[in-house]
Amino acid sequence: MIVRLELEKLGLHCMLIELGKVETMGTITSEQIENIRAALFPYGLYLMDDKKSILIEKIKNVIVEMVHYSETQLRTNFSEYLSEKLDLDYTYLANIFSETLGITIEHFIILHKIQRVKELIGYNELNLTEISWKLHYSSVAHLSTQFKKVTGVTPSFFKHLEHKSFIGLENV
Repeated sequence: MIVRLELEKLGLHCMLIELGKVETMGTITSEQIENIRAALFPYGLYLMDDKKSILIEKIKNVIVEMVHYSETQLRTNFSEYLSEKLDLDYTYLANIFSETLGITIEHFIILHKIQRVKELIGYNELNLTEISWKLHYSSVAHLSTQFKKVTGVTPSFFKHLEHKSFIGLENV
Protein backbone atom coordinates (compact mmCIF):
# COMPACT_ATOMS: atom_id res chain seq x y z
CA MET A 1 0.00 0.00 0.00
CA ILE A 2 2.86 2.35 0.86
CA VAL A 3 4.54 1.64 -2.46
CA ARG A 4 1.32 2.32 -4.38
CA LEU A 5 0.69 5.59 -2.51
CA GLU A 6 4.24 6.85 -2.93
CA LEU A 7 4.30 6.01 -6.64
CA GLU A 8 0.95 7.73 -7.16
CA LYS A 9 2.29 10.82 -5.37
CA LEU A 10 5.07 10.81 -7.96
CA GLY A 11 2.52 10.61 -10.78
CA LEU A 12 3.21 6.98 -11.68
CA HIS A 13 0.34 4.60 -12.37
CA CYS A 14 0.90 1.06 -11.03
CA MET A 15 -0.49 -1.83 -13.01
CA LEU A 16 0.84 -4.53 -10.65
CA ILE A 17 2.42 -4.54 -7.22
CA GLU A 18 3.72 -7.78 -5.73
CA LEU A 19 6.37 -8.56 -3.18
CA GLY A 20 9.59 -7.35 -4.80
CA LYS A 21 7.98 -6.35 -8.08
CA VAL A 22 6.19 -3.29 -9.48
CA GLU A 23 4.92 -2.76 -13.00
CA THR A 24 4.05 0.74 -14.15
CA MET A 25 2.63 2.17 -17.34
CA GLY A 26 5.21 3.72 -19.63
CA THR A 27 8.94 4.11 -19.29
CA ILE A 28 10.49 5.44 -16.10
CA THR A 29 13.31 7.96 -16.34
CA SER A 30 16.48 7.95 -14.25
CA GLU A 31 15.18 11.00 -12.38
CA GLN A 32 11.92 9.20 -11.56
CA ILE A 33 13.88 6.19 -10.30
CA GLU A 34 15.84 8.43 -7.94
CA ASN A 35 12.59 10.05 -6.77
CA ILE A 36 11.11 6.59 -6.11
CA ARG A 37 14.24 5.57 -4.21
CA ALA A 38 14.02 8.72 -2.05
CA ALA A 39 10.27 8.29 -1.45
CA LEU A 40 10.57 4.66 -0.31
CA PHE A 41 13.71 5.05 1.83
CA PRO A 42 11.94 6.54 4.91
CA TYR A 43 9.80 3.38 5.07
CA GLY A 44 12.83 1.09 5.05
CA LEU A 45 12.12 0.07 1.45
CA TYR A 46 14.67 0.16 -1.32
CA LEU A 47 14.98 -0.47 -5.02
CA MET A 48 17.05 -3.34 -6.26
CA ASP A 49 18.91 -2.46 -9.42
CA ASP A 50 21.02 -5.47 -10.17
CA LYS A 51 19.86 -8.93 -11.19
CA LYS A 52 21.89 -10.66 -8.48
CA SER A 53 20.12 -8.72 -5.68
CA ILE A 54 16.76 -9.42 -7.25
CA LEU A 55 17.54 -13.14 -7.46
CA ILE A 56 18.68 -13.23 -3.82
CA GLU A 57 15.42 -11.56 -2.76
CA LYS A 58 13.43 -14.08 -4.79
CA ILE A 59 15.26 -16.95 -3.08
CA LYS A 60 14.61 -15.39 0.33
CA ASN A 61 10.94 -14.85 -0.49
CA VAL A 62 10.46 -18.50 -1.52
CA ILE A 63 12.10 -19.62 1.73
CA VAL A 64 10.05 -17.26 3.90
CA GLU A 65 6.86 -18.31 2.12
CA MET A 66 7.68 -21.98 2.63
CA VAL A 67 8.71 -21.74 6.29
CA HIS A 68 6.30 -19.13 7.60
CA TYR A 69 3.20 -19.42 5.46
CA SER A 70 2.99 -22.87 3.88
CA GLU A 71 0.99 -25.62 5.51
CA THR A 72 1.61 -28.23 2.82
CA GLN A 73 4.41 -30.77 2.89
CA LEU A 74 6.86 -30.50 -0.01
CA ARG A 75 6.66 -33.42 -2.41
CA THR A 76 10.29 -32.97 -3.43
CA ASN A 77 13.34 -31.82 -1.52
CA PHE A 78 13.76 -28.08 -1.10
CA SER A 79 16.55 -27.76 -3.66
CA GLU A 80 14.26 -29.15 -6.39
CA TYR A 81 11.36 -27.02 -5.16
CA LEU A 82 13.44 -23.83 -5.26
CA SER A 83 14.90 -24.71 -8.64
CA GLU A 84 11.41 -25.33 -10.10
CA LYS A 85 9.92 -22.24 -8.46
CA LEU A 86 12.62 -19.92 -9.86
CA ASP A 87 13.26 -21.91 -13.05
CA LEU A 88 17.02 -21.97 -12.45
CA ASP A 89 19.60 -24.62 -11.60
CA TYR A 90 19.93 -25.13 -7.84
CA THR A 91 23.74 -25.18 -7.93
CA TYR A 92 23.68 -21.75 -9.59
CA LEU A 93 21.19 -20.44 -7.01
CA ALA A 94 23.21 -21.87 -4.11
CA ASN A 95 26.49 -20.41 -5.39
CA ILE A 96 25.03 -16.92 -5.96
CA PHE A 97 23.31 -16.99 -2.56
CA SER A 98 26.34 -18.05 -0.53
CA GLU A 99 28.80 -15.85 -2.39
CA THR A 100 26.54 -12.81 -1.90
CA LEU A 101 25.35 -13.39 1.68
CA GLY A 102 28.17 -15.52 3.08
CA ILE A 103 25.67 -18.16 4.26
CA THR A 104 24.32 -21.26 2.55
CA ILE A 105 20.69 -21.58 1.53
CA GLU A 106 20.40 -24.56 3.88
CA HIS A 107 21.64 -22.53 6.85
CA PHE A 108 19.30 -19.67 5.92
CA ILE A 109 16.38 -22.13 5.90
CA ILE A 110 17.43 -23.52 9.29
CA LEU A 111 17.59 -20.01 10.78
CA HIS A 112 14.08 -19.26 9.51
CA LYS A 113 12.73 -22.57 10.75
CA ILE A 114 14.18 -21.94 14.22
CA GLN A 115 12.71 -18.42 14.18
CA ARG A 116 9.33 -19.93 13.33
CA VAL A 117 9.73 -22.51 16.10
CA LYS A 118 10.36 -19.66 18.57
CA GLU A 119 7.21 -17.89 17.38
CA LEU A 120 5.10 -21.02 17.66
CA ILE A 121 6.48 -21.79 21.14
CA GLY A 122 5.69 -18.20 22.14
CA TYR A 123 2.08 -18.52 20.97
CA ASN A 124 1.76 -21.51 23.29
CA GLU A 125 -0.90 -23.11 21.08
CA LEU A 126 1.04 -26.15 19.80
CA ASN A 127 3.20 -28.70 21.55
CA LEU A 128 6.66 -29.63 20.22
CA THR A 129 5.34 -32.66 18.36
CA GLU A 130 2.82 -30.49 16.51
CA ILE A 131 5.45 -27.84 15.82
CA SER A 132 7.89 -30.41 14.44
CA TRP A 133 5.15 -31.81 12.20
CA LYS A 134 4.07 -28.34 11.05
CA LEU A 135 7.64 -27.40 10.09
CA HIS A 136 8.33 -30.76 8.42
CA TYR A 137 10.97 -32.04 10.83
CA SER A 138 11.49 -35.79 10.77
CA SER A 139 11.10 -35.92 14.57
CA VAL A 140 10.92 -33.84 17.73
CA ALA A 141 14.49 -34.95 18.46
CA HIS A 142 15.67 -33.49 15.14
CA LEU A 143 13.88 -30.20 15.86
CA SER A 144 15.32 -30.08 19.40
CA THR A 145 18.86 -30.81 18.24
CA GLN A 146 18.72 -28.14 15.56
CA PHE A 147 17.08 -25.65 17.94
CA LYS A 148 19.79 -26.13 20.57
CA LYS A 149 22.55 -25.92 17.97
CA VAL A 150 21.27 -22.53 16.77
CA THR A 151 20.03 -20.96 20.04
CA GLY A 152 22.16 -22.69 22.67
CA VAL A 153 19.09 -23.83 24.64
CA THR A 154 16.51 -26.56 24.23
CA PRO A 155 12.98 -25.74 23.04
CA SER A 156 11.65 -26.77 26.46
CA PHE A 157 14.04 -24.40 28.24
CA PHE A 158 13.16 -21.63 25.78
CA LYS A 159 9.45 -22.18 26.45
CA HIS A 160 9.98 -21.48 30.14
CA LEU A 161 12.02 -18.29 29.70
CA GLU A 162 10.19 -15.21 30.94
CA HIS A 163 11.50 -12.91 28.24
CA LYS A 164 11.72 -14.89 25.06
CA SER A 165 13.97 -13.27 22.50
CA PHE A 166 12.42 -12.84 19.08
CA ILE A 167 14.46 -11.57 16.20
CA GLY A 168 12.55 -9.82 13.45
CA LEU A 169 12.35 -11.63 10.12
CA GLU A 170 14.35 -8.89 8.49
CA ASN A 171 17.30 -9.76 10.74
CA VAL A 172 17.29 -13.49 10.00
